[in-house]
Amino acid sequence: MAVPVRFLILLCLGLAGASAGAQNIVTSSRPDRVAVTVYRDPNRSAETPPNLQWMNGYALISETRRIAIPGGMSEIRFEGVAGGILPQSAIVTGLPEGLIERNRDAYLLSPGTLLDRSLGRRVHLRRTSRATGAVVEQEAVVRSGAGGAVVLQTEEGFEALRCTGLAETPVYDEVPPGLSARPTLSVRARATRAVEATITLSYIASGFDWQANYVATLSPMEDRLDLFAWLTLANGDETGFADADTQAVAGQVNHRNVRAQPSEASPLILRCWPHGTTSDIVAEGQTIVVTGSRVAATRGMVAGAPPPPSPPPPPPPPALMAEQEALGDLKLYRIPEPVTVAARSQKQVALLQRPDVRVRMVYRQRLFPSDSSVAMQARCLLITRNSADEGLGLPLPSGRLMLFADAGTRPILIGQGTVTDRAVGEDVEIELGPAPGVRTQLTLLSRENDVWRYELVVTNDRAEPVAFEGEFDLGNFRVRPEGRLGRRNGRPLWQVMVPANGNMRLRYRLDRRN
Repeated sequence: MAVPVRFLILLCLGLAGASAGAQNIVTSSRPDRVAVTVYRDPNRSAETPPNLQWMNGYALISETRRIAIPGGMSEIRFEGVAGGILPQSAIVTGLPEGLIERNRDAYLLSPGTLLDRSLGRRVHLRRTSRATGAVVEQEAVVRSGAGGAVVLQTEEGFEALRCTGLAETPVYDEVPPGLSARPTLSVRARATRAVEATITLSYIASGFDWQANYVATLSPMEDRLDLFAWLTLANGDETGFADADTQAVAGQVNHRNVRAQPSEASPLILRCWPHGTTSDIVAEGQTIVVTGSRVAATRGMVAGAPPPPSPPPPPPPPALMAEQEALGDLKLYRIPEPVTVAARSQKQVALLQRPDVRVRMVYRQRLFPSDSSVAMQARCLLITRNSADEGLGLPLPSGRLMLFADAGTRPILIGQGTVTDRAVGEDVEIELGPAPGVRTQLTLLSRENDVWRYELVVTNDRAEPVAFEGEFDLGNFRVRPEGRLGRRNGRPLWQVMVPANGNMRLRYRLDRRN
């Protein structure tokens, strides 16, 4: 029967319209340039180093990509974004006619997701005889997902994968739609004509952190030190950033701490039935996700792994050192050359170097009312002022400090402490821990009604005199010493030099305030 010419014309026009309305898919595999700005975890104390397995800092990632966009409606896929991306924070500029919608592609390519997304599809089932090595292939249809026993339908019927005793492997002709080997952000955009555009993608990503690591060498007279600091950047994300313009921000930013949902990239774990009649089979070698998702154990991220090694000693004056800039109330530390912020790793860059900083060592004890005699070790503190006169005069971001002494041929570690954020002009006190050589003995001499009488004895077994401070924390009590006390921060303070291999004594009484 002849087909009317009018019907053919309408059919061709309909097909043309359908083709014109089809959505193009454009994939950008990697950025041409990337900048990474790392913000510290605001709730992590300076004593605690960043934990690569659970980091609550974040980063601002800014990527530049050159993309050829066809005319019409397009889905543009930005591959290689951070796995911890917060999609709601993404800003895309440079699109010819703006952005229509954006989506975080949560499914990453893995044995589990590959099987789940092949539900109802045909695959090739490859069987290998353990006895002869003979290989047989046949078609099969996936009838269940990766959660437990995987059921396949062949021309012989239904069976569970790897429950026959043979070595069986499903082989896929293609990757199902919606799976990506790397974290991906996709957007929909429209262009009236084909154009090559420079696109800027900026977003917040969780799973980053940074801190300062100070290394100091104390002079033999214990009155000066050479100070060096590393800027330690930590990237706990599955995505690394090569040749990135990198900086770190110090200070408290008003940012709600939100962690991104992990990408869905499940391992493939197979079980047979009935339970106990055949051995449970785990797909060996397939529990590691193809993409290195945060769900799986990966190199450098094994659970229970020891913490990273201590910072190395200071090198000679480095050629590459972070440059400090003011950023409102914050401080920005910019690395002057592009560096690689690798996935699940730490990177150290020189932060600051100050030789010949003037310091003093003080031994301190906090004194409380007590109904018994107490013997304690005084705590050693390294004290200076953050000023140019003392050899500093620059903002000090928080971090750990390792104190070395020169023992002739090599440095010896003599203490560790914590540096809290200190602005220029502030006092700096770094507690190094208990000092075995300087001890205090607080003896209760008597108690009559509401009056306690004490004697405090400070002993020094070092070969040189030391400065000691007894700081009274009295609450609802008042101290009456046999001598004169100073005051600091509203508290009574006993300051004294304890002679070498000698001691000093203070008697006082406490009574309740009216």
